[in-house]
Formats: sequence, C-alpha cells, structure tokens
Amino acid sequence: MKANELRNLTTAEIEQKIAGFKEELFNLRFQLATGQLDNPTRISAVRKQIARAKTVVRERELGITS
Repeated sequence: MKANELRNLTTAEIEQKIAGFKEELFNLRFQLATGQLDNPTRISAVRKQIARAKTVVRERELGITS
C-alpha cells in the first residue's frame, strides 16, 4: 500500500491497518523461527508498510500536508 493510498484513509482506518500489519509481521516471524517461511523478503516489506502508515499518522499529528 502506497503512502498516497494511506493518506486517503481516516486515521482510525490507518490504525486498523497498522494493527493488521503487526499481526502479519508476528506470523511471519513465527514462520521464520519454525522454518516454514517461504518468502523472507516479505518481512522487510511488512516492516516498511508499518513505517509508512505510522509516518502518515505522524504527519497528521504535526499538521504536515503534502
């Protein structure tokens, strides 16, 4: 999900997305630990999605528009 797509969502929806991404990250880490992970690059992709979403939320807190 791109940052522009996140900016079109409400803050509550973004918080829900972050929670979903964190759950997915937990599951990926669990799969990694048990040796069942098929695509290890997915972990870094999910981490970046979390960071992107948190950045958009922080921009709104500071009143930054782009």
